[in-house]
Amino acid sequence: MAEKKKNEWAEKLAYAPKNGYERLSAEEERAMHAYCEDYKDFLDHGKTERLCVEHCIELASARGFVPYEKGMALKTGDKVYYNNRGKAIMLAVIGEQDLSHGANIGAAHTDAPRLDLKPRPLYEEAEMAYLKTHHYGGIRKYQWVTVPLELHGKIVRADGSEVYVKIGADPEDPQFVINDLLPHLGREQGKKPLNEAIPSESLNILIGSWPEPDDDGSDRVKLAIMRILHEKYGIVEEDFISAELEAVPAANARDLGFDRSLIGAYGHDDRVCAYAELAAILQLDVPEKTAVCIFADKEEIGSEGVSGMQSQAFEAFMADLCEQQDVA
Repeated sequence: MAEKKKNEWAEKLAYAPKNGYERLSAEEERAMHAYCEDYKDFLDHGKTERLCVEHCIELASARGFVPYEKGMALKTGDKVYYNNRGKAIMLAVIGEQDLSHGANIGAAHTDAPRLDLKPRPLYEEAEMAYLKTHHYGGIRKYQWVTVPLELHGKIVRADGSEVYVKIGADPEDPQFVINDLLPHLGREQGKKPLNEAIPSESLNILIGSWPEPDDDGSDRVKLAIMRILHEKYGIVEEDFISAELEAVPAANARDLGFDRSLIGAYGHDDRVCAYAELAAILQLDVPEKTAVCIFADKEEIGSEGVSGMQSQAFEAFMADLCEQQDVA
């Protein structure tokens, strides 16, 4: 009798953790799978913060969102987005209540640890051409050697025109790699602590080894690479100084495990949150309170700059919305 009493109290008062999969109904499970497929597509299209903004605009435009312009008239149910220099974005659905009642705001960052090219990155050594990098955000350097890489970003040419670079994502594209020592050549390297074995200065991307023909000067491989880049993008070496080029792992999101219960991908932090808030606001019709979704940049390095959360971009956007409603 006493044992039965104890079990009743345990069942009534104690917390018994339960696997999340066991809590799902059949309908919820189908919705979960559909959401995860859309999330993987978002990850594949958004490997940099710029690409996240581009894909966000594509999805939002299909749901009736339009670019926000300062002073435009807004009414309940209107859907707008503000593109902050192609690096961050804010979306809003105007609610039934004006902003004196507040707003529901979701925020996440879409930048992720990566390798950025230095302002003068291209050099040749031992008849191989490389790009110098510096890591953006916190990375485990040993994870980046011998991993296939893609190159994404924007170059502004001398005449002011812009060219967007995307190499390594399509099946027919070449990819890049940071080479490492073979085990029998890296014995001294193997004696070093994990965080010292691969120094930051060695994270240089191998991009070619075929020398320019009919040239007897130095740096023939570097020259051949510049010729290829000039033919494809119309750039010269000086254009690298103002370019914004990022190297990221060349792999799309995949299911993990025999049961496909996990997702493996680059950039989960914090795109798993960014996609959740985006999916939520895209489903809204006329909310009670105005809903706002924020994709921020620069979180990995302190949220600074004009596209980070330390900027005045969000405050200015909300102030404009308040002004349209005569709300302080």
